Amino acid sequence: MRKLLALLLMLCALPAMSAEVRDPENHFFQPKLGDFKAELDTARAQGKKGIFVFFEMDACPFCARMKATILNQVDVQEAYSAQFLNFSVDVNGDVPMTDFLGRETTEKHFAFENRARATPTMVFFDLTGKPVARYIGPSKDKAEFMLLGRYVSSGAYAAGPFIKYKQAQ
Repeated sequence: MRKLLALLLMLCALPAMSAEVRDPENHFFQPKLGDFKAELDTARAQGKKGIFVFFEMDACPFCARMKATILNQVDVQEAYSAQFLNFSVDVNGDVPMTDFLGRETTEKHFAFENRARATPTMVFFDLTGKPVARYIGPSKDKAEFMLLGRYVSSGAYAAGPFIKYKQAQ
């Protein structure tokens, strides 16, 4: 009887839980215009703290896990969208793009230049296009990912590495 009751409670909670998640491709990441120099202007005009880039590849199980468990959360999407313009870049992509300096490149070359050798690699760029924080691999959980966003948006990255910031929290 207890198992049945627990199952019923879980089933009743599913609609509420599903209301809290949205597809990250449509609700976390910005549509790609392919021009990061222009995106800096947009970020400044919108009062953002910078640009967040999620370097990924199709066959990456850790990227898929991040999208399925963290980047799909409404509160994560709202918190990051309030502070950053958020983009995904395919580390194997041949899609033409313009980097922060206005140079023509491809996603693959841009990833290489930004040392995205493992996926996911998450890089935060300030409003001049300078990388200010890097996180390699999936975050442990939603709380850590949210803390990472606060570390950058608060400017704490200027005082020391994320690991020390995390330990102090």
